[in-house]
Amino acid sequence: MTETSPAAIDPTPASVEVLYGEMSRRLAIVRDRLRRPLTLAEKILLGHLDAPETQELDPGRSYLSLRPDRVVFQDVLGQSGMLQFMQTGLDRVAVPTTIHCDHLIQARTGAGADLAASLAENQEVYGFLRSASARYGCGFWEPGAGIIHQVVLENYAVPGQILIGTDSHTPNAGGLGACAVGVGGADAVEVIAGLPWELLYPRRIAVYLTGSLSGWTAPKDVILSVAQALTVSGGTNAIIEYIGPGARTISATGKATIANMGAELGATTSMFPYDDWMTRYLAATGRADLVPVIERHRDLFAPDAEVEAEPEKFYDRVVRLDLSTLEPHVSGPHTPDLARPISALAAAVADGHDGLVDNLSAALIGSCTNSSYEDMSRAADVAAQARAHGLASAVPLMVTPGSETVRATVARDGQLDALESLGAIALANACGPCIGQWRRADPAADAPNVIATSYNRNFPRRNDGRATTMNIIASPEIVTALAIAGRLSFNPLTDTLTGADGRPFRLQPPQPAPDVPTVGFSRARACIAPPADGRAVALDIDPASERLQRLAPWPAWDGDDLLNMPVLLKARGKTTTDHISPAGPWLRLRGHLDRFSDNMFLGAVNAYTGEAGRGRNVVSGETASFSAIARAYKAQGLRWVVIGDRNYGEGSSREHAALSPRLLGGVAVIARSFARIHETNLKKQGLLALTFENADDYERILVDDRIGLVGLADLAPGRPVTCRVQHADGTVETLSLHHSYSAAQLAWFRAGSALNTIVSRRAREAAE
Repeated sequence: MTETSPAAIDPTPASVEVLYGEMSRRLAIVRDRLRRPLTLAEKILLGHLDAPETQELDPGRSYLSLRPDRVVFQDVLGQSGMLQFMQTGLDRVAVPTTIHCDHLIQARTGAGADLAASLAENQEVYGFLRSASARYGCGFWEPGAGIIHQVVLENYAVPGQILIGTDSHTPNAGGLGACAVGVGGADAVEVIAGLPWELLYPRRIAVYLTGSLSGWTAPKDVILSVAQALTVSGGTNAIIEYIGPGARTISATGKATIANMGAELGATTSMFPYDDWMTRYLAATGRADLVPVIERHRDLFAPDAEVEAEPEKFYDRVVRLDLSTLEPHVSGPHTPDLARPISALAAAVADGHDGLVDNLSAALIGSCTNSSYEDMSRAADVAAQARAHGLASAVPLMVTPGSETVRATVARDGQLDALESLGAIALANACGPCIGQWRRADPAADAPNVIATSYNRNFPRRNDGRATTMNIIASPEIVTALAIAGRLSFNPLTDTLTGADGRPFRLQPPQPAPDVPTVGFSRARACIAPPADGRAVALDIDPASERLQRLAPWPAWDGDDLLNMPVLLKARGKTTTDHISPAGPWLRLRGHLDRFSDNMFLGAVNAYTGEAGRGRNVVSGETASFSAIARAYKAQGLRWVVIGDRNYGEGSSREHAALSPRLLGGVAVIARSFARIHETNLKKQGLLALTFENADDYERILVDDRIGLVGLADLAPGRPVTCRVQHADGTVETLSLHHSYSAAQLAWFRAGSALNTIVSRRAREAAE
């Protein structure tokens, strides 16, 4: 295992030169094998192959064995990640790794008070993460430093690297040409343990951009339009590359916004070729010394010329988009691919589409997706126009800076003043309302209400925990305009407002904003580097703690078929990881798996009753929460299964959506189809992730059925699994189930988890 010194946490010209040299060496081998032009994603992925000479290279079928350059954890999955890493017995992470405290800070009244409250309430968790960082050689970013994705963009992302992070919006770093992929904690643990990372060779999708953005149209509108075209599952097991002349007109942070929201399409990641905007951003964030090295290897960070010239020949799908004709878009409610041009929104509201109501209850801008200097400048321009006419925000307006660097800079340069003069409240530099950490005390939220945000995800209950709240997503400048009007039907491109003097006026498109400040960013926070040797650092976890719990290894598969299993849940419709493993008030318990698991499937809709979070215990006949039923089955020695609908597990990377079912006795999920990250998380934790050969067989599963999975001793890559469905009337049906397990992944199932294979390998090495 290669040890990491504290200095190696930051990319340096020397380390980047080594990275690019290795990429060039591996790509020379791959090019000799493939003898065809390569896309941008292929250059980066195949330039990180663990065994370029022998790796099978079949897109959509082969599992690539890769060597990532960096791992990043947020504070929620950082807890489970470090708790799992403790089981390996290793003393130090094998690649540069950082932990970022951004998820646990609740939005209540404002930045200062909210941060102080979080420090008091989460002291035990922060102390554990700080000590684990020092013990195992990770960099540590304290609460208040910023949201993981913005901090990574400002400090660690470089073109051509593979970066994995325990958050689905890790692809934000694609704005700087990185191949940044969101993963579950188990994936990250394997990499920091020194093992290769396994990834299904992604399909290739290109978005070919022409023209340039102008007026009210922003990078946000690009990704909302693409989401409408591809849907929430259209990017599954694919990398989306944004190419063409239009891609070279978008700033680095604008690119990051687009790449960030590629997670809403199910994409493995999204990427842009290297260009001069990235050079400017690197220099502005203190990394100008990397630029000469990058420039010497610039051919690595763009598709081959033949690919961009004739993209339809090299990509599985090409979406063409003219930025010059693109209209501002809005998305929602309830799903990020329900996008429409803003000119169509008023009619949708008037017709009551999707339950929309006209009056806004709140507006929120910022987050990891849209809190750049450019974003804040354009929103501030709109705010200043309204103030010049004597107006203020008609609804509560909240601003979430992505990092302390951004917050301090826009405070210095006046954008924050312009927004606060409109009535905005600055929240802490944290995820806050974007992930459900919004302690909302507004009575309006008790009835159907609409909020407008510049966030990335708008599932029900996502922001304030209320099913009554509908979230409409748009660019920060459009959200600011809607906040001033106070109504969803307002179109700033065509409609007028009435100033304090009683005269009508129209907001003008925000002036073109600089992508970076002319005098540089204000640098306020720094990473806490670990000691050179952390073995003396103690990791104390109180056995009586309500927040942290040591993890025990999962038991290995016993070698028998899985028989007579009740169906705990048959989920109907959209079943995201928010439905499976809700956040909100539960987020504080993520480090204590047993207590946290009481939330399991609270948001999942029972296909038999239409009720969320509750089902029938088929043994006792009682109705209860799914977690309570699961605990009852486990106490009786009954293993159970879940039946899922299409794109099961859409959304966040939260591995607790797999950890909780594993803890409470689940052994398999059988779905019509899976979202990529969740399917992997299930596999890593030793559960079987299976799909119906015939998707309509989903309808055959009845509430009282018992499920048997047979012939598991012969389970092999590509070989179907036989499922016997025993109905309550005694009849039996046999269904065929598919799976996507490689041979290595089947070893995880047999060992009980991917982590168990690491531990057993370490034991063998020690014995030898």
